[in-house]
Amino acid sequence: MIEPMKKVSVVLLNKEKEAALKSLRKIGLVHLEKVEGSGEKLNAFKEQSANAVLTESILGEIKLPKAKGKKASEPALSDAEVITLCSDVVAKSERKKQLMEEISADTTELDRFAAWGSVNLEDFAYLTEKGIQLKMYEIPAEKYSQIDEGIQTILVNNDKKSVRFMIINGGEGRPEKLLPEAFEVPLPRISTTELEEEIRRDEAEISQIEEFYTQKAVYIPSVAKFRKTLESDIEFENVNSGMAHENVEGENELAWISGYVPTADLDEFKKACAQNKWALACDDPEDEDAEVPTKLRNNKFVSLIYPLTDFLGTVPGYHEFDISGWFLLFFTIFFAMIFGDGGYGLLVLAFALIMAIKNKAAKKPVGSLLGLIILVSCATVIWGAVTCTWFGIPVDKLPSWLTGLSIPWISSAYEDTIWNVPWISDPSIGLTKSQNLQIFCFGLALIQLSVAHIKAAANNIKGGNGVKAIGDIGSLLQLIGMFWVVLAMVVNGQVFPMLGSIGSVPVGKIEVSLIAIGFVMSFVFANYEGSIGKSILESCKNIISVLLGVVNVFSDIVSYIRLWAVGLAGAAISETVNTLAGPILGHAVLFLAAVVLLVFGHGLNMILNLLSVIVHGVRLNTLEFCTHIGMSWSGVKYQPFTERK
Repeated sequence: MIEPMKKVSVVLLNKEKEAALKSLRKIGLVHLEKVEGSGEKLNAFKEQSANAVLTESILGEIKLPKAKGKKASEPALSDAEVITLCSDVVAKSERKKQLMEEISADTTELDRFAAWGSVNLEDFAYLTEKGIQLKMYEIPAEKYSQIDEGIQTILVNNDKKSVRFMIINGGEGRPEKLLPEAFEVPLPRISTTELEEEIRRDEAEISQIEEFYTQKAVYIPSVAKFRKTLESDIEFENVNSGMAHENVEGENELAWISGYVPTADLDEFKKACAQNKWALACDDPEDEDAEVPTKLRNNKFVSLIYPLTDFLGTVPGYHEFDISGWFLLFFTIFFAMIFGDGGYGLLVLAFALIMAIKNKAAKKPVGSLLGLIILVSCATVIWGAVTCTWFGIPVDKLPSWLTGLSIPWISSAYEDTIWNVPWISDPSIGLTKSQNLQIFCFGLALIQLSVAHIKAAANNIKGGNGVKAIGDIGSLLQLIGMFWVVLAMVVNGQVFPMLGSIGSVPVGKIEVSLIAIGFVMSFVFANYEGSIGKSILESCKNIISVLLGVVNVFSDIVSYIRLWAVGLAGAAISETVNTLAGPILGHAVLFLAAVVLLVFGHGLNMILNLLSVIVHGVRLNTLEFCTHIGMSWSGVKYQPFTERK
């Protein structure tokens, strides 16, 4: 559930605000509203933090030799020494960047004169003093012989493509009779020998900088610790310098700050305010308050989903739903279906149990992440058992007891079986294992999306807008009717006749009626805010979106087929790996190669399955489900102003 919040405002003397903030941080209950501070102290902290981040990045690239024997204690630096170190690293980083640019420019310049040989500017200057002016030119090889005889040239060298030559006393500009194909080669910035020497000096200085990095890399832990401390200092100083206050000078100048406190902790906060002699005002958050933080409170089992939602950064809005329990339930099912293989599930489960045992031995908590991994791996083993899928091994090579664990109508052991349905008398017409799995996927869609609309309707009724809940019920009816349409169009039109009947039941008429009635209910009441006329008018304004909404219901249900398709792809990869490794597995010489192939192939398949879970399993919860329930994940996580450990 989402814990209710109270909006609080604390008023205190401006001269005491720094001490008050330290006390407020020790209390650790208030999620402060966003403030923008300023000042030299805050800027200094931010600069030091930026330097520390860059220093960590630079020194983190250094590979230190592994310590032999007992692990030595990490060298530590004081905060002042860390600040000096970070400044030095940043300065040397800028210097290294400058040196690299100089080396690049000098190297380009040397490449330009590589075919000319050594070029000495002093020689050119000496000849100019003696009245001999030289300019360097290049021209295509076949054009050199066509240069006007009145132009004095000296051939330097040539190759198949170009001729390099110098013009003697050709004047300040370009000689008039010189062929247009000839282009002047500007003299280098300095002599080529000096360029080479400059590159050597720059490279030597870069080596010194890199040696400095290597020597200081041992202080990365000190830098990281200092950076984390700075995060707390920046947060504190930002609030301290950004607090609102009176523009009145004097001892009694007031300052104040606002934030949010969980209702369950309000009494404790009131006592703290009384002890510190702060004035306190509190009230319920209003609907227009966009920064109300969200604090979730669930039992330990439902909390297993938190590592995933934290990784995704998804936080429900304060006025939205807490779907943690439903998210965990359906994500577990989706994970099992996408991974699909009971053997893979056993491997993941074994890994998770070993890590859990290690944590227990080290007296560490198992943690929600390991708990989630254990849960989804158990679900994968169960799904692999009921579908008879174990490392992609053919069914005829599996023990009979494994085959007996499976559920026939979705089991790989009955791949070629056609399952008859009660309302079809023709034995040749029925459902295959793949079609049964598709029905299962669409059934999951119907259940999950129905939950979304039921929760939305219940929320409207709870909020006193029961009329609007009629629109949610209409969307539910559309969903139920469209479910049959999907079965008819995607699975099997003979088994699920779209416009026909099953016995005496006119399924086609019922399904069309549900869609039509649901559409009307949704059209009339979906935007209800006190007036049916305004609700209808709003629907008319968005008539295209409303009409497309019916199509979206169809596409949302069909999108759940990805669970079957991705699982099928993973099974195909497993079978392919086994097929490739099979012929060489029986040869003693090639046995090791076969094992490597199996480990690599199945390992890669597991990684691909994990990515598929993130892409597809998460999407169905955060997009399709949340679209139908009306969630936008617009929340801000509850993060109280507190001391960082």
